[in-house]
Amino acid sequence: MGYGSGVTRRAAEIRLDALLRTACDVIVERGLANTRTADVAEAAGVSQALVFYHFATKERLLAQAFAYAVEQDLARLDAVVRSTAPPLTKLRRMLRLYTPAGRSTSWSIWIEGWAESLRTPELEKASRRLDLRWRQDLAKVISDGVADGTFECADPAGAAWRINAVMDGLAVQLAVHERVLTRRQLTEWIRLVAARELGLEPAQLD
Repeated sequence: MGYGSGVTRRAAEIRLDALLRTACDVIVERGLANTRTADVAEAAGVSQALVFYHFATKERLLAQAFAYAVEQDLARLDAVVRSTAPPLTKLRRMLRLYTPAGRSTSWSIWIEGWAESLRTPELEKASRRLDLRWRQDLAKVISDGVADGTFECADPAGAAWRINAVMDGLAVQLAVHERVLTRRQLTEWIRLVAARELGLEPAQLD
């Protein structure tokens, strides 16, 4: 099956993008292990043959869907980090961006992805890329804040790892376990940890 024109190629690209978005939604609902190509095809309203045209195997579909989700999160992170906002504002936005909005969020994909990364190198590579970028960008924002006198921190890289680790742990609890903690508690504790690391008052991160 070839492309007859640039319009046809563009239509195929849009369809691929829609399939990846749909695959992410199905993964959130069913989990990586239980997601079938037939499920994605049905949710997208297309034939299973079309899914296999874009993705030769189920494993390739799931890997590309996970990579697609990674790229979406990195795009949102880039919008914050590349903005002209001061370090404190960037930090506030990053903390809000990381916090799960509820149980049916992209955090379901990250939890699934972390588990499957133990067995699937392609998923591990994509997961590691997202994790490392978050810590690197957070460390850069902290370093910029130290340079302009906003933050007090002797070890921006270490602080980024510690803040990120607390966010990961609390976010997993909020996303997986209903009523174990509230979103408000998670937000307050993350602000408290970040404030202690950076010589701030928690209220400054509201």
